[in-house]
Amino acid sequence: MSTDTINALVLFANFILVPGITYGSQLALGALGITLVYAVLRFSNFAHGDTMAFGCMFTILATWWLQSMGVSLGPLPTALLALPVGIAMTAALVLIFDKLVYKHYREQKSAPVVFVIASVGVMFVTNGLVRFIIGPNDQQFSDGMRFLVRARDFKKATGLDEGLTIKLTQGLSVVIAIVAMLMLFYFLQRTRTGKAMRAYSDNEDLALLSGIDPKRVVMITWLIVAALTTLAGVLYGLDKSFKPFTYFQLLLPMFAAAIVGGVGKPLGAILGGFIVAFSEILLTYAYKKLIGYVAGERPEGLVQLLSTDYKFAVSFMILVVVLLWRPTGILRGKTI
Repeated sequence: MSTDTINALVLFANFILVPGITYGSQLALGALGITLVYAVLRFSNFAHGDTMAFGCMFTILATWWLQSMGVSLGPLPTALLALPVGIAMTAALVLIFDKLVYKHYREQKSAPVVFVIASVGVMFVTNGLVRFIIGPNDQQFSDGMRFLVRARDFKKATGLDEGLTIKLTQGLSVVIAIVAMLMLFYFLQRTRTGKAMRAYSDNEDLALLSGIDPKRVVMITWLIVAALTTLAGVLYGLDKSFKPFTYFQLLLPMFAAAIVGGVGKPLGAILGGFIVAFSEILLTYAYKKLIGYVAGERPEGLVQLLSTDYKFAVSFMILVVVLLWRPTGILRGKTI
């Protein structure tokens, strides 16, 4: 294998493979929360992105307090210690909104569109709370070791022109996402409560006749969603930065991921998360340098299919294509 080919592979890994896996892991966690709400509670939760921001916000506040007390995790971000606070506050938020808003419509057997409209109202309230408490600006809360692999060290060790960079937060995103997904699948498949949630999702009337407590199922669902949204929000914030409006924008790719994989299918949400993530990156990456290594001569233009300004438009295009071609998604989930 020639040196140029190896350089091309390193370049691909540095700007497409590693970011794609990281972003896909974050989207997958967010999409899992969306698909759980749709499968168990039977509505599309448009407040999901701002719920992520809420959980991340309290994790940031707890992180700053821990840092002010001189508490840290050494090479790891202090935010990992503050995660339980963010999850607990998010759980309180979603349970309060369920009691004040969604419970009434469940008792009235309202149409799904009513729940969607209600969730839009919850979205605006949550967004306002986040902006009021922490403000609308970027917030940095990452500390500890920054990189697992540095480009300079990689070049020095390999003698290549291209360097590979892997941030600690990228590694944490993948590892934490895998652990969270495995725990969720174990819970749904092996535990009595998880089986009750699946039964309630498949046939509510039959589940009630079997003695399943719907209130308990709803509460557990919201608690799991709170944990998933907070994890996704914190991992995204550590990897990039925290800005409330960014989490609102993430709602589209997360919904696209859930629908592409199959709404109501947890495995589909994970698959959809990686499909959407890699689609956004592959379509907005400038291939000029990569083509130069492969073809031996660099083209004049950037060779970019879409500007990075249109990154979220990619999610919209994927969403439209899937809804037209296969509304149930890849794994044949529920129809929206």
